[in-house]
Amino acid sequence: MSPVIEKQVKPTAIHLLLLLCLLVSMVSAAYAGTREQYKRIYDRLAGVPPSSAVLDAMEADMATPEDAAQIAMENPAFYNVTLKNFVTPWTNEDQTVFAPLNDYTATVIGMIRDDVPFNTVLSADLVYVGKSGLGLPAYSMTNNDLYETMEDQGIDLKANLVAAPQSSVTDIPAAATAGVMTSRAASEAFFIAGTNRAMFRFTLMNHLCTDLEQIKDTTRPPDRIRQDVSRSPGGDSRIFLNSCVGCHSGMDPMAQAFAYYNFDETLHRLVYTANQVQPKYLINPDNFKYGYITPDDHWDNYWRNGPNALLGWSSSLSGSGTGAKSLGEELENSDAFAQCQVEKVFKTVCFRSPGNSSDRSAVDSIVTAFKSNNYNMKTVFAQTAAYCMGD
Repeated sequence: MSPVIEKQVKPTAIHLLLLLCLLVSMVSAAYAGTREQYKRIYDRLAGVPPSSAVLDAMEADMATPEDAAQIAMENPAFYNVTLKNFVTPWTNEDQTVFAPLNDYTATVIGMIRDDVPFNTVLSADLVYVGKSGLGLPAYSMTNNDLYETMEDQGIDLKANLVAAPQSSVTDIPAAATAGVMTSRAASEAFFIAGTNRAMFRFTLMNHLCTDLEQIKDTTRPPDRIRQDVSRSPGGDSRIFLNSCVGCHSGMDPMAQAFAYYNFDETLHRLVYTANQVQPKYLINPDNFKYGYITPDDHWDNYWRNGPNALLGWSSSLSGSGTGAKSLGEELENSDAFAQCQVEKVFKTVCFRSPGNSSDRSAVDSIVTAFKSNNYNMKTVFAQTAAYCMGD
């Protein structure tokens, strides 16, 4: 049998042309992939598609995915739509996005725009109002006209929100302001009627991403539980010992920080009564007359010990204080607060919750960067968008 002789084929012009076409195709695919990823980042953050010119500029500048995200956040729609929808559910008990713009939402939007450290959102003497000269209503403690007018007129929030001390546009003393917790919107939603426990519960839900049922701890002492909580609901003390005490033993000592606040339904405004406990803290004393009688607005965090120490309370704070401002500082400097902000952004930008080890690792990394970067929320949005751009 004759050996098989392989014939070497020399490259021809056709072969070279085919090779060139293949290389062009590969480069084009890579180019299109980057462009599509940048477009996806822009769509998710701004809620509107970028122009071809914007995409061209991003590619010409060799923008990184995080650079692309920062460019997307320059679009006014990021503030008027994406952030408005991001924040609004925090401002009402129904947790609905279908609520008007208000001072709580506007303040968060302004803080994110201005890179204000977000670990002051529950304690700062701060509110964002409309820029003067636009013919807008003045900020009012008794109505939401300013913000509803801004929304009705489609005012560009990126360009027309300005910061002001909350104490300068209200009669609340600077020491009694507590960021968004003492905004009119939060007061109307969470200080109205009731016992002011709603403000504590919804602050936990909105800013630490946890509800009371998730952190029940029946090992804490019940000495600060108010008189209005029955120790034998339905005649069965076991219900109190095995259920009620799990929430109230930690909640009541901290909710005492709000003892001087109330939302007056007649005046439609927040009322602060310095050194005078609101009557709502003393209601239903016969439910358990030996229960705690609130004397002032001093609070203590019993959850610094026991299983809820895992919420990561700051070692630079004492875990005790007076008034809402210092309680806000306690909450906003916890590990749970930082983790919560990143998880909320992840869900907003990625359209899903973190679901696997890769997601959780990315969240942990972004949380670390969030803390080390002075609690800058735009960085959180940019890093999250970069991570999810391939979804």
